[in-house]
Amino acid sequence: MSAFDFEQLAEIELQKDEEELEVLGEENCTLAPVAHKCADLSINHPYYDVARHDIIQVAGDDNSGRMVITFSCCRLPPSFQLDHFRLLEYLKYTLDRYVENDYTIVYFHYGLNSRNKPSLSWLQSAYKEFDRKYKKNLKALYVVHPTNFIKVLWNIFKPLISHKFGKKVSYMNYLSDLRDHLKYDQLNIPEEVKRHDEKLQSKHKGLPPRSSKIPPPRPPLPMQQFGVSLQYMKDRNKGELIPTVVKQSVSYMKLKGLRTEGLFRRSASVQTIKEIQRLYNLGKPVNFDLYGDIHVPAVILKTFLRELPEPLLAFDSLEAILRITSVESVLRVAYCKEIVHKLPEHNYAVLKYLMCFLNLVHQESLSNKMTSFNLGCVFGLNLIWPAEGILWLGALVPVNMFAELLIEFYENIFSSRSVAGETLP
Repeated sequence: MSAFDFEQLAEIELQKDEEELEVLGEENCTLAPVAHKCADLSINHPYYDVARHDIIQVAGDDNSGRMVITFSCCRLPPSFQLDHFRLLEYLKYTLDRYVENDYTIVYFHYGLNSRNKPSLSWLQSAYKEFDRKYKKNLKALYVVHPTNFIKVLWNIFKPLISHKFGKKVSYMNYLSDLRDHLKYDQLNIPEEVKRHDEKLQSKHKGLPPRSSKIPPPRPPLPMQQFGVSLQYMKDRNKGELIPTVVKQSVSYMKLKGLRTEGLFRRSASVQTIKEIQRLYNLGKPVNFDLYGDIHVPAVILKTFLRELPEPLLAFDSLEAILRITSVESVLRVAYCKEIVHKLPEHNYAVLKYLMCFLNLVHQESLSNKMTSFNLGCVFGLNLIWPAEGILWLGALVPVNMFAELLIEFYENIFSSRSVAGETLP
């Protein structure tokens, strides 16, 4: 079958998908390009023409501690308004910051149609462009709302795709299916995709009801460590400022992981992470030696930070943190210090404890390859996020830079404020 025949076959299946959407009462029309949502997106951005559509976003970590990157087809403008090769370059530009770490991609298929789809030849060249550097650390690709078009595409690409890569691909028929794999509430899912999901569920009324809404919170357990405030833990831990899970995971890594190459870059088994969370929440002892993997306590620490009801750097600090790139280089450390010293006492104590340890990791970067820059990229989104939604992709630069400066200039930033009862690793 020729490339032209494959293109025609894909087009036919895409048209069938559009007809099914009409049956659902939807118009899978190409949306007008969205206006950028963040004032920080400058027209001087090297990929402004693509970035302004908000097609690609970074959304925190999944349940295994891997960075999550989303791709939303419903935000693709008509093909004549977007250079798809520029889109490919922008995707690589985004991934280049994270491909040294394990990462996950969530692909929202809804919204792809005959007017905005890239050609098959473009898709083939795109797959070839992503060499081993990109494929090696991609641990999961979730295709949400797959259609016949996806199945045809899979058959076309099968000769190009290795068996190992194919095992990384999972189909998610409903948004709720994502809950088992990642922190669903951290995803900035387009409203159009949510509405489509609701219509799909109503179409299959005979199936058990699925909810993509966040379930109501359960009362916390007496010794709970994950998903509760620092104050809650302090009140139930005899006034200790540093939560048990932070102290134990940091102590273990300091003893056995400081020189581990790629510390904090690798993921861990979801089942293992859930089991350790359960033990901590029940107030039971955790022995990291039993798991035989130094990356387990690393993922546990990141998971703890990301599940705090309010980020360690506090919601009120976000606006000031995003301005750091406009501060002169020689003044940035003092600027960081000013922001950090305004934090509540408890946040400050835990942050100081954490940064002290990460500074030690940074000092061993010749062995572990984790410089303050690399650690900043890992921890930025685990230290600060907005009260609603997720950070726009361009905001990651100042957030990661802020985390990098806290780590590299730890002694300068944290030297002149002490907290009663604080401890250091």
